Amino acid sequence: MKYNTLGTSGLEVSEIALGCMSLPEDPKRAKAIIDEALDNGITYFDTADFYGKGKNEAIVGGALGDRRQDIILASKVGNEWSEESDEVQWNPTKAYIKKQIHHSLRRLNTDYLDLYQLHGGMITDDSEETIEAFEELKKEGLIRAYGISSIRPNVIRRFLNNSEIASIMMQYSLLDRRPEEFLPEIGQSGRSVVARGSLAKGLLTAEGPKRAEKMGDYLQYGADQLSSVLNKLSSIHDNVHSLALHSILADRTVSSAVTGASSTEQLRDTLQAYHQTVSPQQIDAAKAATRLDRYEQHRD
Repeated sequence: MKYNTLGTSGLEVSEIALGCMSLPEDPKRAKAIIDEALDNGITYFDTADFYGKGKNEAIVGGALGDRRQDIILASKVGNEWSEESDEVQWNPTKAYIKKQIHHSLRRLNTDYLDLYQLHGGMITDDSEETIEAFEELKKEGLIRAYGISSIRPNVIRRFLNNSEIASIMMQYSLLDRRPEEFLPEIGQSGRSVVARGSLAKGLLTAEGPKRAEKMGDYLQYGADQLSSVLNKLSSIHDNVHSLALHSILADRTVSSAVTGASSTEQLRDTLQAYHQTVSPQQIDAAKAATRLDRYEQHRD
C-alpha cells in the first residue's frame, strides 16, 4: 500500500481508503471488514454523522476497538436529521458544527478526529462562520485538519481561497471526469482531492455489464453509450476494476480513493485490483475512451 500526504495537513493516508457507509450493521461482520482493511495496509477510514443517523459512526467506533491509534479517522457534518422522521435540513452553522463534533466523538469512541469535513455546502452559506468553527475545533485539539465534501465549483473555490482546508472530497471516476477541470488548481494550492465513487456504483468492476443492464443510463451516458464504453474499457485492461482505481490515482492531486465494502470479499477484490499493474498507456487509452464533461451548475 502506498501512502500520500493529505494536502498541507501532514496526515499520511493510504491510497485506498475504506468508505464505511457500506459496512453491515452486524458488529462482527463490520469488524471483520475493518480488520481486513487494517491487515492490508488501509489506514484511512471515512464515515459521516449522516449515515444511518449516527449508527455508522457507532459501528466504526465499536469495530476499531484499540486500533484507533493506527488509523486516520474522518467524519462529516452539516446534514441535520430529525430524530422523529427521515427529514434532513442543511445546517453549516458554527453552533451546530461545534455541538455535533461531540456526538461524533462519542459514537466513534475517540477524543479527536483526524479529518472533519463539511458534508456539502452552498454558495448562500455563511462560510466565514463555518470556517471559524473548524478553526476553533483545531485549536481545541478536537480535530487535526478539516476539509469539504462538495462537487460545486463555486463552493470549492470559496474554500480554496478563504480557508485552510486540507482536502476536497469529490465524486471522480472514469465515468465522471468532471473534477479534472479543477485538479490543477487544487494541486497548485497545496490541497488534495479525496475521490469517492471511483467505481461508479459498481459499473467499473467485474459486475459492470450486469449492473449496466439494470441501471440503463448513468450521468451523461445513455444505455447504449454505457454498454459501449464498458466494452472499450474491458478491451484496454482485463481488470476494469484495476483500471478504474489507477486511472484516478494517477493524478498526484488525488491522495486517496475511498471505496466501500459490505463484505470482506468485496474489499479483497478492491485490494487485488489495486495491486494489479496498469500502465500509463492503458490509463491514457481509458481517458480517450471516456467523456470529459464539466460542471454546468453552481459556477457563479
